[in-house]
Amino acid sequence: MIQFAQRLHPLRSNVFADMDQAKARARAAGREIIDLSLGSSDLPAQPHVLEAIARSLEDPTTHGYLLFHGTREFRQAAATWYEQKFGVNVDPETEVLPLIGSQEGTAHLPLAVLNPGDFALLLDPGYPSHAGGVYLASGQIYPMPLTAENHFLPVFQDIPAPVLAQSKLMVLSYPHNPTTAIAPLAFFQEAVAFCQHHHLVLVHDFPYVDLFFNNAPPPSILQADPDKTVSIEFFTLSKSYNMGGFRVGYAIGNAELIQALRQVKAAVDFNQYRGILNGAIAALTGPQTEVQATVEIFRQRRDAFVGALNRIGWYVPLPPATMYIWARLPAAWTHRSVEFCTQLVEATGVAVSPGAGFGKSGEGYVRFALVHDPAILEQAVDRIAQFL
Repeated sequence: MIQFAQRLHPLRSNVFADMDQAKARARAAGREIIDLSLGSSDLPAQPHVLEAIARSLEDPTTHGYLLFHGTREFRQAAATWYEQKFGVNVDPETEVLPLIGSQEGTAHLPLAVLNPGDFALLLDPGYPSHAGGVYLASGQIYPMPLTAENHFLPVFQDIPAPVLAQSKLMVLSYPHNPTTAIAPLAFFQEAVAFCQHHHLVLVHDFPYVDLFFNNAPPPSILQADPDKTVSIEFFTLSKSYNMGGFRVGYAIGNAELIQALRQVKAAVDFNQYRGILNGAIAALTGPQTEVQATVEIFRQRRDAFVGALNRIGWYVPLPPATMYIWARLPAAWTHRSVEFCTQLVEATGVAVSPGAGFGKSGEGYVRFALVHDPAILEQAVDRIAQFL
């Protein structure tokens, strides 16, 4: 019998795998699925991005391995994008690293920072891959609870001293998946000071930088740590530029952390196809009007979906950011988010994500992904109304 590593044990329990099975049962029963469970944009990448990739296909010099020094044009584009957007100086040679999506960064950085048994401080609820990277590094997780009463921000003073003594890493992510919360710059400044004091690496996963619906852009962690003393930030082109399937992002931050992550990456993979990076360069340096158009599409979807929920008596506040709705469950389902979601999809074909899948503090909520046009979203609400 094959004996597997103990680090795989925490990865075996996966609420989203259970949801996939429930969706399969619904399809087998003839249900038409409206899938609001996955945050994968249904919108296309822009034509000028696709053209840059298409031109690359005809160039045989792009067909080989791509090493770090061959990514310089992409790293320069990323650095310039950050400098223009946030006013933070970035050295493309030492402070930028291409990634196969930001999830690669959150999965691999713990391997560079944690020794077995070290703690990582993670948001609860939070994005599941943040925990996965810690488990693969044989680290321990201390969940920082997020509550509506505290605007879904963690309270650093609540972290026990013995845990802090063993901690090496804190992971934040705002605008936040799944709660949709935005963190102000003052919170990030507090986080930077806290991590400096306790000698923690501060990671900020930042995929929803452009998907906000008010007039105040979400801050970068590097605005609170412009000297990059403890911080590293991960950005992906999946959301702003609808390039999720192309798997392209980057890390920006502390040069020592970039170098350490680069060492891990070098042991695991080369970079993605050069043509994909050429498309990413076109996205970062080209017209940004389509980014705002994407935001407006999600704003319309948000307004239509929340309005429809309110009409059936399920009152949900308008989220300030992201492509999600984080909804407190009706009283009858308060502690049964997984059961609610599995029964909902099997009865109606509407698939949503249970809050428990994002952490213990996510129980009592569900997450809707706004990945369909308003008419389909309103159809989904009609089915939910019948189920309730």
